[in-house]
Amino acid sequence: MDDAPWTMTEAAALALVGRVRAGRRLAPAHWPGGARAAVALSFDCDHETFELGGGGRAIGRLAWGEFGRRVGVPRILDVLARRGVPASFFMPGLCARIDPDETRRIVGAGHEVGLHGWIHENNSRLDHDTERELVLRAHDILTPLIGAPPVGFRSANWDLSPHTIAIVAELGLRYDSSLMADEAPYELLLDGAPTGVVEIPVEWLRDDAVYLMFNRNPPTRPLMTPDDVFAIFRRELGAAFDEGGLFQLVMHPFVIGYRSRIWMLEALIDHARSRGDIWFATHAEVADWVWANR
Repeated sequence: MDDAPWTMTEAAALALVGRVRAGRRLAPAHWPGGARAAVALSFDCDHETFELGGGGRAIGRLAWGEFGRRVGVPRILDVLARRGVPASFFMPGLCARIDPDETRRIVGAGHEVGLHGWIHENNSRLDHDTERELVLRAHDILTPLIGAPPVGFRSANWDLSPHTIAIVAELGLRYDSSLMADEAPYELLLDGAPTGVVEIPVEWLRDDAVYLMFNRNPPTRPLMTPDDVFAIFRRELGAAFDEGGLFQLVMHPFVIGYRSRIWMLEALIDHARSRGDIWFATHAEVADWVWANR
C-alpha cells in the first residue's frame, strides 16, 4: 500500500491503470440449447491454506480449513450430483498436495478444477519471478491429478499483481476469474493489447464469505442470516436471467458447507430452474462459449 499516493506522477498512474483493462465485452446473443441465461457456480477450496497463506500457524484455524475438505466439499458434491449441475473448483496447489484424492474426486464427478495459486498467497505482494514460480508449481501438481493441464486461474483473495495476467497469458490459460470490471465476460487487455484471455468476472456481493465469514484477524463477523444472503443471490440471479446474461457465484466449502447453510446452494439451483431455461456450466465452458460466439 502506498502511504503517499498523491506523490505518484501522472504517467505512473496512467501506466498502472492501463496495465490490465477490460477489452471487448463477450456477451453472446444466445446460450447453448437456446437457454435464456447461464449460471456458473464456483467453489474456492482454500482449506488449510486460508490460514497458511495469510501467514498464520494456528492449529484451530487449520482444523477450520480441514472442515471444508472433510465436510464441506462432500456436501457440495452431493448437492451438485443430485441436481445434475457442473461447477468449477479452484484449488491451491498445496491443498491438492495435502489430499490429492479430493482433486481426483471432484474431477471424477464431472467438475472443473482451476488454479488458485500455491498456498493462497497474496500475489500483489510478490515479485514477478516468485509469483510465476508458485503458479507453475501449482500447475505441475494439478495437471496429473486433473488428467490435463488446468485452463483457468483465480488469484487468491482476488489480489493481483501487475504481472499476474501476463503470467496467465504466458501459460496459455483460457480464462481468469479474479477481476470485476463488468458483469458479463470480457477479453483482457495487457498494456492496451488484446490477450485472448477471457475474464469471467467475480464480485464481492456474489461471494458467500463477505456475508457469512467469521474471522479474528482481520476482525469480521457474519453480517446476515443465510436467508438474507440467499435473497441477495436470488436477486442477482433474477436480474441476470432477465438480461439474458451470466450469473456467476463464488462460495467456499468452509463457509457454505455447514448444515444451516448448504440448503442455499440447492435452493438457488432450484430457483434458477424455476425461472426457465438455464444453462449450468463450468467457468471453462462459459469462457469457451463466449469466445467462440464473440
